[in-house]
Amino acid sequence: MRKNKQAVAIKYDHESKKKQNAPQVVAVGDGIIAEKIINIAKEQGVPVVEDVEVVAKLVRIPLGSEIPPELYAAVAKILAFIYKLDEEKRTARNSGR
Repeated sequence: MRKNKQAVAIKYDHESKKKQNAPQVVAVGDGIIAEKIINIAKEQGVPVVEDVEVVAKLVRIPLGSEIPPELYAAVAKILAFIYKLDEEKRTARNSGR
């Protein structure tokens, strides 16, 4: 039996004047809501990373809360991957001039 799809959106603005200590959970859902979160992210050009184990832990965090320290390493890997993708896109755009 297949488990319902789950999705969590996190936000981390390390350059903001309003300093965040850790990424914040900004959307959580399963089933149709999870699919909507994923579709909106894709439509907005936000990278989507699938990690069932991390999502299973993140869905338990209250909306608007920062992720707990025990998830820092897992989320840091995801953010590093996303930052690398963003850098590759910037480099490709700049070399195309």
